[in-house]
Amino acid sequence: MFRWNWVFIDRPADRFDAAEAFWARVTGSAPSERRGDHGEFVTLYPTQGDPCLRMQAVGDSGGAHVDLDVEDLAAACGHARSLGASLVTDYGDYALMRSPAGMAFCLTTEDGARIPPPTPSPGPGLSRPDQICIDIGPGAFDAETRFWSALTGWDLLSTTEPEFTRLAVPDRFPVRILLQRLDEESAPAAHLDLACSDVADVAAWHESLGAQRVGEFPYWTVMRDPAGGTYCLTARDPHTGKVMQ
Repeated sequence: MFRWNWVFIDRPADRFDAAEAFWARVTGSAPSERRGDHGEFVTLYPTQGDPCLRMQAVGDSGGAHVDLDVEDLAAACGHARSLGASLVTDYGDYALMRSPAGMAFCLTTEDGARIPPPTPSPGPGLSRPDQICIDIGPGAFDAETRFWSALTGWDLLSTTEPEFTRLAVPDRFPVRILLQRLDEESAPAAHLDLACSDVADVAAWHESLGAQRVGEFPYWTVMRDPAGGTYCLTARDPHTGKVMQ
């Protein structure tokens, strides 16, 4: 049913120019012309491979969401609704939906085949956007993880950290999907993770471009981009996605 996936980076409209410039630079991408009724959509085109990142100017504080390219949009929408998702808007060639817990996602009718390569920093580091992390409150976590697995047909995998569960996304897809159980109840949200060969080097590069370091953990560093959006730099091989020891 699914043939490609995307991460949408959603950022406030009044800071969208800074966000677009930053994400184009750190992903080695060329932004498309802006599209939409209000010029709110941008695709980031890599120098090699097929695009898997888009950006949207929004009226709130922003975040991220996942798009799933499907073969049959009507069938995919029906499948999602049978699992408890709700249809927000049918745009004809794509549909905006919400998961049972309220997480926005889109079912779309495009596709890709070639995963973009990592982007070098000015130092020794390489990085690649390779994961979306969906943050879910504890009360909805079990049902929400079952929904995403049933929607995609991808198994749930345990991780070394008890608060995380991973979908077994096939290797041909560019974006991995991680589900995080929060400590407190809140509306679901999502953020982008970049796999880095050298987290410290990539973090320093991003800081030089206007990002801020928010917190450091054994396998990831929390960052804030120039538009105020949160993302993470993770100690995973940007070629394979495997954790780097």
